[in-house]
Amino acid sequence: MQPAVILLSGGLDSATTLAIAREEGFAPFCLSIDYGQRHGAELVAAARVAASLGARGHRTVHIDMNQFGGSALTDPGIAVPTAGVAPGIPVTYVPARNTIMLSLALAWAEVLGSRHIFVGVNAVDYSGYPDCRPEFIRAFENMANLATKAAVEGAQLHVRAPLIDMTKAEIIRQGMKLGVDYGLTVSCYQADVQGQACGVCDSCRLRRAGFEAAGVADPTRYYSPQ
Repeated sequence: MQPAVILLSGGLDSATTLAIAREEGFAPFCLSIDYGQRHGAELVAAARVAASLGARGHRTVHIDMNQFGGSALTDPGIAVPTAGVAPGIPVTYVPARNTIMLSLALAWAEVLGSRHIFVGVNAVDYSGYPDCRPEFIRAFENMANLATKAAVEGAQLHVRAPLIDMTKAEIIRQGMKLGVDYGLTVSCYQADVQGQACGVCDSCRLRRAGFEAAGVADPTRYYSPQ
């Protein structure tokens, strides 16, 4: 089995991406990033998901992006929007986050001898983040194949984003077929320490709408009545 590095946040999309990589026959090595986000519940969820879906390895890298702030997810002085998904790039966008995460995944992939990185970005039912678009993924892959010893010596790297053109409902249906237990995942931007979700942030709204559209019971635990 070829090794593949999977960026695993602990949320719905990355869990589905891990299941897809496993289904395609890769030996999955999961990488989670503690970047100074508002809560650690998603990292606890990532460990649960990695174990549940049979990851060959799981590491958490610690970086401190809240030194820079600039996002509601890394700066406690910026409130998480709760009024509904609005047009434009929201304040929950974390500057350069996916670039940094993919770079860390690239480093581990080169050490593992892996030619595949999987990332659960989506450009359909999403919050409008610029680093979730297909053109960003293509540009990063091109850069990676210029930047690494492995690629220069002929081992071309592929950045895989299998969910990028799927609706949230399609993602959920695919994950259900592949045995993903979405009750293990945490998607909320402001989950409590038990991993319970607020139900009103953009991520919660997109997740709940996806379960409704898929016709699947939502296993999310909320800390306020829904």
